[in-house]
Amino acid sequence: MAELFSENNVKVHVREMNFFYGQVQALFNINIDIPEKQVTAFIGPSGCGKSTFLRTLNRMNDIIDGTRIEGKVMIDGSDIYNPMTDVVALRKKVGMIFQKSNPFPKSIFDNIAYGPRLHGVKDKNSLMEIVETCLVKSALWDEVKDRLDKSAMGLSGGQQQRLCIARALAINPDVVLMDEPASALDPKSTLKIEDLVNELKKDYTIIIVTHNMQQAGRVSDYTAFFYEGRLIEYGATGQIFTKPNVKQTEDYITGRFG
Repeated sequence: MAELFSENNVKVHVREMNFFYGQVQALFNINIDIPEKQVTAFIGPSGCGKSTFLRTLNRMNDIIDGTRIEGKVMIDGSDIYNPMTDVVALRKKVGMIFQKSNPFPKSIFDNIAYGPRLHGVKDKNSLMEIVETCLVKSALWDEVKDRLDKSAMGLSGGQQQRLCIARALAINPDVVLMDEPASALDPKSTLKIEDLVNELKKDYTIIIVTHNMQQAGRVSDYTAFFYEGRLIEYGATGQIFTKPNVKQTEDYITGRFG
């Protein structure tokens, strides 16, 4: 695999990674470097392994019985599968946004304050500052600032997803994983999420799984194409979409299969 980035710019470094659900191998010999403070999109047909791979980056697959991983997954030079790794600290560093928005049945304020409280922040003024900052960052503050004490369940689907992004930002991650964050949203809400992704990359490394090829083209700096558990091609998004090096990539992007 050609080196795309200087070592100093690499946030996530994966080598010869294989992943298994029980006896079934789901990922085969994955090698990839993901740069910091850029948006990297994972594309490919359903069941190709892109979401499984995303979840290896914060060890979310650990909660599934019988899973096993081989190879090396490094974030900021640390092996996240080292037995000494603090998984709670890892998930604080590597936040995650899921396909379906999952706000807690609490107030808007308490949704965002939940993580900081868990990590020891008790002062009301400090919590208020975190809540406001994260709602501003997630482009939601102006819409909810007058109803922070109201239930998050009363928000629209798009607002709930932006609230979940604010909640992930509240614990100050370095990396934000997004698994199909706009797939359940209407076009207007989707556009807000995409604008937000472009804004957030100034401060965070963002890795997004998407089925939507146009979305990958709009929001990402780099794109990785997965097929049947293998990383087929990876490069700058413009190159992947206009001059892919592998015919299989071209066939998928032009809609010949998928």
